[in-house]
Amino acid sequence: MKSRSKAGLVGAIFSGAILLMPSVLQAEPSTHTIDAKASKLEWTGKKVVGSAHNGTIGVKEGQVKIDGDKLVAGELAVDMKSIVNLDLTDAKFNKKLVTHLSSDDFFDVQKYPTSKLVIKEGVKGKDGKFTATADLTIKDVTNPVKFVADVAEGANGKKTVTVDLTVDRTLWNVRYGSGKFFQGLGDKMISDEFTLKATIVLNTTPAKTAQK
Repeated sequence: MKSRSKAGLVGAIFSGAILLMPSVLQAEPSTHTIDAKASKLEWTGKKVVGSAHNGTIGVKEGQVKIDGDKLVAGELAVDMKSIVNLDLTDAKFNKKLVTHLSSDDFFDVQKYPTSKLVIKEGVKGKDGKFTATADLTIKDVTNPVKFVADVAEGANGKKTVTVDLTVDRTLWNVRYGSGKFFQGLGDKMISDEFTLKATIVLNTTPAKTAQK
């Protein structure tokens, strides 16, 4: 009887240990570096009446923290000197637009070569996507932003984070052609809002964290 009781006690302890293991051994969030070459940032800007332009800006570097299929936090640095226009086929007008966007009328890329998006937190919705809050810095001006993001498995097993963001440029002192600050612009008035779509590809191997 004693041996059976002992065996039963051992079995109960072993079973209890198995039940506790998932909570004890639960994986911690992993930090992944951004694959800058594979990632892209697409922009679209338009006049209030008339034409629109679109292009890309190069991703410089960054990291994203993943907890399962959730995006916990992240930081993305953007190379503002890499602004490219994709819709103008005439080389002269293409260069003129890019030069203007790079000037102090707009983003003044010589003085402010880097913009940054720092994700603070995200709340996952029923559709699997989440609404994230972040700080966006352009021209050394930082404002809070909200956007919808999605985390999915991409090519070669790499996770891809997709972000759609609409920005009121005047909040970052980009006021050229804005009807809020200039009168009589007519058909030269430029919309205060422009859109950004970021497709961020993460390296498969988590970044090494510093040892305490």
